[in-house]
Amino acid sequence: RPGRKHGRAHGPGLRPRRATHREYGFLQLDRPIPAAARSPRCPDGQDLPLKDIEMLTLYSMPSSGNSYKVRLLLAFLGTPYDHIGGEYGSGLTDSDAFRALNPAGKLPLLKLEDGRLIAESNAILLYLARGTRFLPDDAYEEALCHQWMFFEQNSHETSIAVRAAILTYPQRAHLRTPDRLDPLLESGNRALSIMEAQLEKTPFLTGDALTVADISLYGYTHSAEKGGFDMQRFPAVNAWLDRIAAEPGHVPLAFVPGAA
Repeated sequence: RPGRKHGRAHGPGLRPRRATHREYGFLQLDRPIPAAARSPRCPDGQDLPLKDIEMLTLYSMPSSGNSYKVRLLLAFLGTPYDHIGGEYGSGLTDSDAFRALNPAGKLPLLKLEDGRLIAESNAILLYLARGTRFLPDDAYEEALCHQWMFFEQNSHETSIAVRAAILTYPQRAHLRTPDRLDPLLESGNRALSIMEAQLEKTPFLTGDALTVADISLYGYTHSAEKGGFDMQRFPAVNAWLDRIAAEPGHVPLAFVPGAA
């Protein structure tokens, strides 16, 4: 098809690393969509929103749960992509080249083949999931996904991810004080308790099927112990984590294209 692939002309530090078919192990662009990614509305997968896109470019932070969510969904979908990594303190997001793409200076950032850009992890998830089994067609069920994803950003990530970051990154060591950490522990446990109550009733957050809502909340819940959260208090959450980890195509936080 005519046109060039975007994401090729990069400034210093913005060279991509492409996820190859071998690294995914089960998808080539000329093969059928993997069964795990097919939409029940269109079992042959031909309604996938990425069907006309030759290659995506994902800018992501390898250690970040927000970036991991996107890499995880792309792995579940079997979608190859170019990857540009920027770890904490690398300077990537402060560069003029990156700020020209995202003035907010945040990761992840998804660049479509035609050059359009999508920022914010949950917005990216919703875009990628359209037409797949990970986002329901029913308006109410889709709204439930949004409900949990708003919860993730407003009540979950702001406690669990923030506390883990303070305890993990040397740049935030000065914040390791009781007046900062104790309220985050309390609010994080409250968020996990809300998840526990739902997951005692249903295998996934919106019901019987894995959706983007689960992927969104998996990003930081699966590593909550880094923030000092006692996950033994939440057996239903732990069983949910195990179910997601057992899904075909699952990759760990450490996975980035080309990593050894």
